[in-house]
Amino acid sequence: MLKYILWIICLINTPIIWCQDREFSIHTIGFYNLENLFDIEDDPTIFDESSPIMELAENRSDVYAMKIKNMSRVISEIGLEVTGNAPVILGVSEIENRSVLEDIINDRLLLKYDYGIVHFDSPDRRGIDVGLIYRKKLFTPTATSNYALHLKDEVKGTPIYTRDQLVVSGILEGDLIHIIVNHWPSRRGGETKSNPKRMAAATLNKHIIDSLQSLDPYAKIISMGDFNDDPTNSSFKKVLKTQKKRNKVGLKSIYNPMEQLYSDGFGTTAYRDKWSLFDQILITKPLLETDFSSYRYYKAGIFNAQYLITKTGTYKGYPYRSFGYEGFTNGYSDHFPVYIYVIRENSRHKKSD
Repeated sequence: MLKYILWIICLINTPIIWCQDREFSIHTIGFYNLENLFDIEDDPTIFDESSPIMELAENRSDVYAMKIKNMSRVISEIGLEVTGNAPVILGVSEIENRSVLEDIINDRLLLKYDYGIVHFDSPDRRGIDVGLIYRKKLFTPTATSNYALHLKDEVKGTPIYTRDQLVVSGILEGDLIHIIVNHWPSRRGGETKSNPKRMAAATLNKHIIDSLQSLDPYAKIISMGDFNDDPTNSSFKKVLKTQKKRNKVGLKSIYNPMEQLYSDGFGTTAYRDKWSLFDQILITKPLLETDFSSYRYYKAGIFNAQYLITKTGTYKGYPYRSFGYEGFTNGYSDHFPVYIYVIRENSRHKKSD
């Protein structure tokens, strides 16, 4: 145990770490709700005209350019102080289409990382999608798919169109991992009334995880997103049956490292002076093994740098969001990003990027 502690302390600002003649690679995998990242073109097939940027009377192009710049800055710094690099994989939500992701990855702060994109248009009536970006040199998608969440209005019986769940399987420097990106139904109408929708989303997520595990019980699965529920809500504890303690996680169980952060009083978004931890990253048992012969989970966190926090006014201390009652604020998002670090012991004398 002492030996383990000695080398784990040696994590420093580099994607490769050394200690006691052992060499380890480290990467950041994260998630970020980009808060209404819509373009400035009216899409007649969706209700994008209700987006904050489309409601602006003037300077839409300038506002959009600043929004892209701000999002790119945050993404470039998630996990930077430990890995020295931008995330190897990042799931995102509240994007309108693929083109906004293309603008982000082509920003000067991210261009050098050569990100690729996985995106599907969802049936959400406002056109809000989820997506994923990845560093092409380090991660290679081998399969991508999207799963529709089928909901119906309880009174009218008509379909409710919401976000798909995105599944990306791929190879991270030789390791097969599976990523699920979520943006579950909101709490509009109240937590109790809207809860069945998120329970349905959790059931779909469980189905996806079960399907992957039926093919390979040792599958490394990471489910991330804006779940619009806290770690202790029924969607997690009763449907997904997530575990707070890693030593309680069975082979096909799910570990939620964010639950301890929530118990410690941390959150990713705030409303009416109450913090919630809606943005989470869940992992399966194979990522918790301690032999480190392949990539394993090391640590989870919330990226809440000072510039992402509102400094004054009614919402002092809240995430510094992009849009308010008076339009664009030059802020970032009403959610903080979340992340995990994964580490792997390299073969002796072997170097990696």
